[in-house]
Amino acid sequence: MATARTPQGATGTGGPAGGKGRGRRLGSVRAGGRLRAFGRALHFPVTRTARGIRKATHAHGAGESGLGKLIELHGVNGAGDVMITVALASTVFFSVPTDEARGRVALYLAITMAPFTLLAPVVGPLLDKLPHGRRAAMAGAMLARALLALVLSGAVVSGGLELYPAALGVLVASKAYGVVRSAVVPRLLPPAFSLVKANSRVTLGGLLATGIAAPIGAGLQQIGPRWPLYGAFVLFVTGMLLSFRLPPKVDSAKGEAVALLAADEQHLHGPHRKAEKPGLRTVGPAVTHALAANASIRCLTGFLIFFLAFLLREHPMTGQSAAVSLGIVGVAAGAGNALGTAVGAGLRSRAPEIIIVTVVAVVLGAAITAAVFFGAVLVACLAAVAGFAQALAKLSLDALIQRDVPERVRTSAFARSETLLQMAWVLGGAIGIAMPLIGSLGLAVGAAIVGAGWLTTVRGLLRSARQGHAGRPRVA
Repeated sequence: MATARTPQGATGTGGPAGGKGRGRRLGSVRAGGRLRAFGRALHFPVTRTARGIRKATHAHGAGESGLGKLIELHGVNGAGDVMITVALASTVFFSVPTDEARGRVALYLAITMAPFTLLAPVVGPLLDKLPHGRRAAMAGAMLARALLALVLSGAVVSGGLELYPAALGVLVASKAYGVVRSAVVPRLLPPAFSLVKANSRVTLGGLLATGIAAPIGAGLQQIGPRWPLYGAFVLFVTGMLLSFRLPPKVDSAKGEAVALLAADEQHLHGPHRKAEKPGLRTVGPAVTHALAANASIRCLTGFLIFFLAFLLREHPMTGQSAAVSLGIVGVAAGAGNALGTAVGAGLRSRAPEIIIVTVVAVVLGAAITAAVFFGAVLVACLAAVAGFAQALAKLSLDALIQRDVPERVRTSAFARSETLLQMAWVLGGAIGIAMPLIGSLGLAVGAAIVGAGWLTTVRGLLRSARQGHAGRPRVA
């Protein structure tokens, strides 16, 4: 005879089944609590890091002016660029023997850099004609690189020829972003900031992001050659969205005109002045001489990147692999660049001309020393000094543009100076590819490049000083 179940035993809490149900509910509550605690533990470092970054980038009025948002955007830009660099370096450079790598890199430069030297001078003037769409231009440059990263992700696996036009597109889009970013900075200055300090913050943000993204990109490269490019795609899409978060005032071009890069006032007031363009203004002799000095340093850095890449691959540092040797030099250059950027803010009240002449002279001395006493330590020191000088000289050039160029043509001056500096870097890279792999000879050529720029700058500044004294009225 079957025994009937009691209500308590079926659904109540007093029987065994009810006790088991309550236990299951309590267990699920505890498990849910543990999962939420675990989620908070994982989420806390991310949110805390994000808050720390936001606090640093928005300090001293940068948040209110919009400069903090530009710093964050530039960090994303630098991280995406380094992801693409890691992927292309592994494909074009490290994956083949040295002789083949040299030919492949030369082909890469010929197909990408040669057209780029023709396109780079066009980028600045084109962007001058689109002053009301700077946010859209930066977003467009980000979107273009995101899509090209996907194209490159297929090319690095298949080895197809689409690698080269896609890489060229990345270079042009990166250049367009850089020109617009330089034009945007003066529009976002906090009240207590100089342009040197603002550029220093933006550059440091990019350097820190690059330093963080580089090892991540190398780790993704170990998973597969496509993965750094997938990471670049995500970063550039993020950058596209961040571009539209910039304040609307960056699109304002009220009162702006086009700058004319000229070395003396004769082009403005003399008989060669073009009557059909009365609104053009020369940037002045101090800016053009400083631009020449910066071009020599940028040419040296382009030369060192390509020359040392092949030299250290063929003859790595004692006891180190080629990759480690290149990493040491790269870290030294990055550290020097970061230090120069940090020092630039502290020297903003000094005469920019003196800073530029001094740092170029220091680089010249370091290059001569490294050429005469060639060695691994001196090569790393030269990379650090060149990185330091490049950052400090560029910040000083920015200060001169701020000081000597009227605001209505300052944006155009930034765009055109950035274009010329990029062309100098391309020229230096081409020289580095063509050089034989002889350390002392190569560094002597590098010293000659800097020496020519330094002598030109000093001679120009002295001539300008004499003309200034000659133009002053004599006191009886």
